[in-house]
Amino acid sequence: MYDSLGAQTGLPRPPPNPQPNPFGNAFVGAGSGLIRGGLGAYGEKILGSSSEYVQSNISRYFSDPQYYFQVNDHYVRNKLKVVLFPFLHRGHWSRITEPVGGRLSYKPPIYDINAPDLYIPLMAFGTYVVLAGISLGLHGKFSPEALNWLFFKGLVGWFLQVSLLKMTLFSLGSGEAPLLDIVAYAGYTFTGMCIAVLGKITWSYSYYFLMPWTCLCIGVFLVKTMKRVLFVEVRSYDSSRHHYLLLFIALAQFPLFLWLCNISVNWLF
Repeated sequence: MYDSLGAQTGLPRPPPNPQPNPFGNAFVGAGSGLIRGGLGAYGEKILGSSSEYVQSNISRYFSDPQYYFQVNDHYVRNKLKVVLFPFLHRGHWSRITEPVGGRLSYKPPIYDINAPDLYIPLMAFGTYVVLAGISLGLHGKFSPEALNWLFFKGLVGWFLQVSLLKMTLFSLGSGEAPLLDIVAYAGYTFTGMCIAVLGKITWSYSYYFLMPWTCLCIGVFLVKTMKRVLFVEVRSYDSSRHHYLLLFIALAQFPLFLWLCNISVNWLF
């Protein structure tokens, strides 16, 4: 009768009464809780370990980029003296450490003249490109394409210098120096190149004196710096091979200077 009434009057039909299962909800709730808890703990462990691994490797190889721009006028003047006149530097070549967070860390450049920075290398690289463009203009060869080519040529030279210093560290069993440190040390080469190119613009004959002098100074600066890095980080090394590699770094500056200071649109000359 109810079925016929519901069908006739259009009233909603009540749902059938399901058979109660007192254990089903308990098993489902406990299982989902165990799955959520297990997966959460496992995921947190994986993500935590991976984030720690990434952070440790980033700080190990790249360090903090802001560290390399903590400079002032006093630091820039003194650093240029050390780079361009390393023979006159009477102080030590080692960096100053300080305890930070329970471990030793290096003081920023503003407090340590021996700390690497990226301000001077980037400014020197930009100045090198500008002087190269002026030199091309004086010879009637300036064009945006030629300036772009010299910019790319300077980047290739910077990369070659970084590769040379990095391979030296690897060959002596110490490849753990932060990459930005190596980039900064390699970028100081452009300070000497700027002086050589400026001398070539103002008086062409001065180039034949300024280029060898600045090349020699940059070579001595890199040798002094690399000796400090190697002595600090290398635990065991071959002394004879160590000196040969440092000599190779100094001698490699001459072809690099000849190539980059020759302002032309050609690849080799």
